[in-house]
Amino acid sequence: MTILIRAFRAFRALIGCCFCLIMPLSAWSQMPPVVPFPNDQISSDAAIAASAAESRPRIASVSITGQKTVTEEKIRRHIKVRNGQIYDATLVRGDVRRLYSTRWFHNVRSSVKETAGGVHLTYQVFERPTIEAIRFIGNRRFLDKKLLKETGLKPADALNSFALREATRKIESLYKQAGLPETSVEVVEGTRPQDRNVVFSISEGEPQRIYSVEFEGNDPSVATDARLRTQIDSKPGVFKYLVWGKFDREQLDGDVEKLIAYYRNLGFFRARVSRELDWGASQQWVTIRFVIDEGPRYQIRSVSVAGNEQFASEDLVQQLQLQQGDYFQMTKLRRDERMLRDLYGAQGFIFVDVEANPRFAEQPGVLDLVYKVNEGEQFRVGKINVHIGGELSRTKLSVVLNRLSLRPGDIIDIREVRASERRLKAANVFETNPGKGPPPRIEIRPLEIESVATEGTKPTFRGQSPDRHRVRKAEIDLYLPPLKQQKSKRP
Repeated sequence: MTILIRAFRAFRALIGCCFCLIMPLSAWSQMPPVVPFPNDQISSDAAIAASAAESRPRIASVSITGQKTVTEEKIRRHIKVRNGQIYDATLVRGDVRRLYSTRWFHNVRSSVKETAGGVHLTYQVFERPTIEAIRFIGNRRFLDKKLLKETGLKPADALNSFALREATRKIESLYKQAGLPETSVEVVEGTRPQDRNVVFSISEGEPQRIYSVEFEGNDPSVATDARLRTQIDSKPGVFKYLVWGKFDREQLDGDVEKLIAYYRNLGFFRARVSRELDWGASQQWVTIRFVIDEGPRYQIRSVSVAGNEQFASEDLVQQLQLQQGDYFQMTKLRRDERMLRDLYGAQGFIFVDVEANPRFAEQPGVLDLVYKVNEGEQFRVGKINVHIGGELSRTKLSVVLNRLSLRPGDIIDIREVRASERRLKAANVFETNPGKGPPPRIEIRPLEIESVATEGTKPTFRGQSPDRHRVRKAEIDLYLPPLKQQKSKRP
């Protein structure tokens, strides 16, 4: 029984395989034969397309209307459509866009008229109004030529409201700087579509001058009135106030900022400055009063140096001008930063970074001063390259190197680099004409790293570490103008 079941299953599988092979063959036999596309059919389609193109109308004429000041020749330079071409609406729209981009017209229209002879294309342009003449009325302080230059307008420019507003603002600003802040400017002609002339009506008003400058609230032991007057630009005139002394509000605002900066440089970080204006009966003379609230003056509680390895901290602090107990001063702070950079730069640390960081304490008027030092690497002179205009001879090379105080193998001293650059600039042997080359300059380019033993060397500054450290070589490039031509002496 088992043998019969297995034989039946095998017969059924064989029938299934035959069915799968017969079905695709029968479907393939019923497919229509593939007929190649004839060449004459391709040529007939091209002929149909060509005949369709020939049937499209051609342009018989291209005309321009509406122009008044812009010549037709200038307009046609921006039109790509030509007589005899097949009419294409896309090309026409491109011409319209190009005419708009010239900013000569505020509107451009195209119209088409079909006739038996072809298409007649017309571009109708609507020109922007242009300025024919510019005049000024009521000006006494400045001549027309000065005002015209200030506005930036000139005849044949496009006439638009933005340009007129900007010109009005510039004229008023000019009068304010001249001590006439009440000047008003009005455009009486040039705002209507039919206007072609621009007329500015100027009401200058009376000049306003500074009668005196006063200070209130300042401590004379810190800053006297005379000292504060040297920090501002708003000052009375001379010769009975007939010369200078013009009142300018923008200048006054700048003076307030200058006084605040002056007090903060002295350590008054919370200083505030305001001003009061006292006008005379005629409204022509003003007394400026600066009201000052100095606030607490910050005192240095401690001074420290962070990030230093080459020199001891106590030795660096002793070299500083700002010390514990001193009042903070920004000028001394910047001088101490330069001193630390020069100190490291003298030992080859030419790329040292020094940044002073005042840290305010919770107690008012007290701060801690920390100098952050990023020493970088030490450098010594590798090769000295001389780049000089013209041919470099031995004589020229010796002339240059005699003014350089560094030689290959020396530890680079940034102070000597600056001194050498000054000597090269002061030498009367190079061309001073900028057209023949820039003034002498020295550049330093770091090269490969090498290990250099420094044991046994005597430090040039107390506290300098005598340990071994890595020293990098740097090439020194001298960029110099040509040497002056020596005049030959006649026998």
